[in-house]
Amino acid sequence: MQQQKLATIEDVAAIAGVSIATVSRAINEPTKVADETRRRVNEAIARTGYTTNAMARSLRMRRSNMILILAPDVGDPNFSNILVGLETEASKRGYGVLIGNTQNDPTRETDYLRFISSNQADGLILFTGHLPFGYGQEGTETRLPPMVAVNEPVTGANVPFVGVDNFEGARIAAEHLISQGHRRIAFIGQSIGRAVNQLREQGYRAALTGAGIPIDPRLILPGDGTTESGRQAAEHMFVRDVLPTAFLCVNDATALGVIIALNARRYDLPRQFSVMGFDDISFASFVSPSLTTMKQPRLKIGEEAMDLLLALLEGKPAPKQEVLLRSELILRNSVARIGSGG
Repeated sequence: MQQQKLATIEDVAAIAGVSIATVSRAINEPTKVADETRRRVNEAIARTGYTTNAMARSLRMRRSNMILILAPDVGDPNFSNILVGLETEASKRGYGVLIGNTQNDPTRETDYLRFISSNQADGLILFTGHLPFGYGQEGTETRLPPMVAVNEPVTGANVPFVGVDNFEGARIAAEHLISQGHRRIAFIGQSIGRAVNQLREQGYRAALTGAGIPIDPRLILPGDGTTESGRQAAEHMFVRDVLPTAFLCVNDATALGVIIALNARRYDLPRQFSVMGFDDISFASFVSPSLTTMKQPRLKIGEEAMDLLLALLEGKPAPKQEVLLRSELILRNSVARIGSGG
């Protein structure tokens, strides 16, 4: 019995009525081919069985067309919408995504590097704020592929970053509180380990300094971005009897903690205290009072990050090492002018 001849790219091109180069583009760079042309190529591939050959070629090229996303917490309210942007842009270009939920565990990060060493992923999206644990350690040969950091920049490494302009957003937030007559404004979320917190604190400081308001270090309290850290910070201020008229929180979860503490003490918000968040996550409009905050363009962040990473995978130089998107002031009911009665 004669063995069936394997289909070639020439066979696909002849059936689809296009050039070999067009078939190659339809397989490797589908967004660069017209929809109707791509449809004819896909039909020809299905008829000839060339798909198997194309997959083998991909293996020979050591390309997986997969992107590995490392995130410390996939439950982070910011993550899901950014992921939608990442997946949407990847899908347009013929890529899929793998999600590694590291839970800030070095062992997990090292384990996820196997996707790189075994050529199961072509590129990395980092939400972790650092290079993967295990990279560069003695006894490891993993060479990291093109990478883009999202949300949290990777300090001390030449990794392009895409995220919101944290400094500018916090400055705008603080200036809004100042415009409502507040001069004793607390900042909740100081951190020596997180660049995002540091940038937001810098924006807060810049706004106060620009308005001629002295920085009171007693009004700057640490926080790890959790609701509990916000609650504890507010309670700490009452214990020390150092009270602001407004709280600028490093994120919405922290702001929720502050609101919980103030509500527990039966304060009338925002008449007695104003509270402002950052991020505009889903619950921000449902808490009482509804939260005035800075909205992150999460979908756009994901799209921009994936677009940048795929450009690097195509061998193009990064057009920018840092892509900062503007946040938007969302006015709700948690901030009031001093003396306005809410």
